[in-house]
Amino acid sequence: MKRIITHIAILLLLGIQAFAQQVKRPEINMDEFIQKLSAVQQDDSNYEDLYESLMQFYLNPLDLNRANADELRSLNILSEIQIANLLDHILRHGKLLSLYELQTITGFDLQTIQYLLPFAVVRDGLSPSSITGILNRATDHFLVVRNEQTLEKAKGYTEGDYLGSPQKLYLRYRLQHPKDFSLGFISEKDQGEQSVFDYTSFHFQLMNKGNFRNIILGDYHLQFGQGLICSGGYAAGKGAETIYTTRRSDLGIRAHNSVLEGGFFRGAGFTYKINRINFTLFGSYTARDATINTDLSDDQDEVFSSILIAGLHRTESELAKKGTLKEVNLGGNIKYIFPNGHLGFTALQTQFDNSIQRKDLAYAYYEFKGNTNFVVGPNFSFTWQNFNFFGEAARSSSGGIGATGGFVAALSPYWEWSLNLRNYDKDFHSFYSNAFGEGSRTINERGIYTGIKFTPKRSISVAAFYDKFSFPWLRYLVDAPSEGDDYLLRFTYKPNRQNTFYTQFHRERKQRNMPGNDSYTDFLINTFKTNFLANYEYSINRTFKIQSRLQYNTFKYENGKISRGFALIQDLEGSIKKLQLKSRIAFYKTDDYNSRIYAYENDVLYAVSFPAYYGKGVRLYLVARYPINKKLDIWIRISRTSLDDVNSIGSGNTEIPYPHRTDVKLQIRMKF
Repeated sequence: MKRIITHIAILLLLGIQAFAQQVKRPEINMDEFIQKLSAVQQDDSNYEDLYESLMQFYLNPLDLNRANADELRSLNILSEIQIANLLDHILRHGKLLSLYELQTITGFDLQTIQYLLPFAVVRDGLSPSSITGILNRATDHFLVVRNEQTLEKAKGYTEGDYLGSPQKLYLRYRLQHPKDFSLGFISEKDQGEQSVFDYTSFHFQLMNKGNFRNIILGDYHLQFGQGLICSGGYAAGKGAETIYTTRRSDLGIRAHNSVLEGGFFRGAGFTYKINRINFTLFGSYTARDATINTDLSDDQDEVFSSILIAGLHRTESELAKKGTLKEVNLGGNIKYIFPNGHLGFTALQTQFDNSIQRKDLAYAYYEFKGNTNFVVGPNFSFTWQNFNFFGEAARSSSGGIGATGGFVAALSPYWEWSLNLRNYDKDFHSFYSNAFGEGSRTINERGIYTGIKFTPKRSISVAAFYDKFSFPWLRYLVDAPSEGDDYLLRFTYKPNRQNTFYTQFHRERKQRNMPGNDSYTDFLINTFKTNFLANYEYSINRTFKIQSRLQYNTFKYENGKISRGFALIQDLEGSIKKLQLKSRIAFYKTDDYNSRIYAYENDVLYAVSFPAYYGKGVRLYLVARYPINKKLDIWIRISRTSLDDVNSIGSGNTEIPYPHRTDVKLQIRMKF
């Protein structure tokens, strides 16, 4: 009877003609998601992988009828109450018939469902179990070709330091069916590089073939526990989403689909399931770019001081570092799944063909030394009522220990709360970790984070976090143990689908050496960084949208002069028949680089742009997309930066002897 009532309610709400009708998934509002997940912008943030992670969720939508709690949490959209209610609804009433059936589940509203639409589907049939008929089953089969270039020539080309041409080339092929199989490769040549195929990545992946949950050959990431040992790709941290991003989801093996030339495994891996236990084994062999330690005497063997991930091979010196350090990884994970969570255990051994030893600097005293690192540890996730508890601990060969844990809770339909504790020893070494923290690596850090979200109405939400952290040992330009804190406040008002307004204030305090004193000092001073932004977005209709933004930054040394920066940004999006246009004009002024402003920009498909605005100038761009037919799309992007009171842009090989820079991109996507 309840099922019949549910069906009738769906018919009345949606007016659909058949229960099995599928909702057409809209394209991702990439601007909105990235601004939400990366509201606290940093130099070391991996925006390329953030974009790629969102695109992979889009290309591999979750089947809500078969998704588990970890997969649902990985979207960073649903609260614990919504996840629990969804799983309970399916258990009690059977599989969903439409995405809009979610409206009949307590806690779900139209806005939440709209957020879910790009990343979720409802399917009736099981995924195919054989590997035949791949071309017929593919739901995503495409080829992307891109060429981009800076029109003004940089010093590296005019004076001969760069070996290659100023074109940046990109080639991407993908053939896949979600939760079934994936085949693809990416090839890229950066500006100034000589080889057309300077970087190439390939993978072939099979999923859900009998007891084999995952099999992969080629380049891949691993995501286990809270990311202390294996955490591939982008992992959201502190930002406007103050609750869900404090934890990681245990997703296992994922294909590497980024142009980032580091942080991935190259080899093979598989996950095999027996009852409630998943066994994962993997191996990898690859060559890393590395820098030789020149501080050692001539009679010592070759020793490397650092591993490079930028992947730039434009000059003779950069090319000489390419693939000079061989790396072998072997490891595994065992995961026991029970109704309300899981217990896991991960081990990873990394072996280099030569030793690594950082240069003889005080802050690098506890950094990794040698050619072998073994890191091992347990992890867990457990849900009790509306609380999700999570944690992971690990020990590396050096004896250093890393640990992180906490909870995410839905206290009521209006209040959510998160707490995260972390302690990463100064000698804890884990090359593939990306756990929650202030620093870019899980080393030499302690902290406690708490976040809240209050949603009194569907149209109003208030989010905030406070994080207190310390660094027990020295850091770069910080010649003593240091500490700091930061907090964020964000107010969002969305009265309807046409209007969205949010404002945000973020403030961070850190300690570092006195300005201009890069050598040892017996005391530190505080630095203060603040960021204020106000953003208004109005959708005139389905075709046109305007967005206005004001950003204001300050940076200040304790008892020093304040550096200020502001930007006024105006975006306009619209369509003229089949032609889609996105444009921006931005006016900005910063006193120096310390008060720079990061601003996400729309780009061509599979590209991300998050430049820093600094100096005084104007930034313009126009992105045009035109679908020639159902199988062929073309994108063109033109951007230009014009600065006042300067004669050049950049420095060194990248210096352009003009007060302006113009970048052009042309991209074609062919669907098969």
